[in-house]
Amino acid sequence: MQKTIQDLEGKYDLELNKVISLIKKEKAKLVLLQFPDGLKPYATAVVDYLEEKTNAEFLIWLESCFGACDLPVGLDKIKPKIDLVIQFGHSSMMPKY
Repeated sequence: MQKTIQDLEGKYDLELNKVISLIKKEKAKLVLLQFPDGLKPYATAVVDYLEEKTNAEFLIWLESCFGACDLPVGLDKIKPKIDLVIQFGHSSMMPKY
């Protein structure tokens, strides 16, 4: 069963409006999104939502993500260049229920 943005927003507040504002402020064209394993089922729903609200393209990092210090290696070698990396995590994200 495919997860939707409504499913996500019913459980978590990922502050997607702040993400959209940052993408627009930075004029980012290519954005890499990192999700912890528990949020990976929602990754494509988040990308679909962000694509509707911005002019950016998105990549989803599917490897492990253990926090803000866990940046993927080799990003500097990716062409075209990634303009922005956004990490979603559990530390300040609390379920709404």
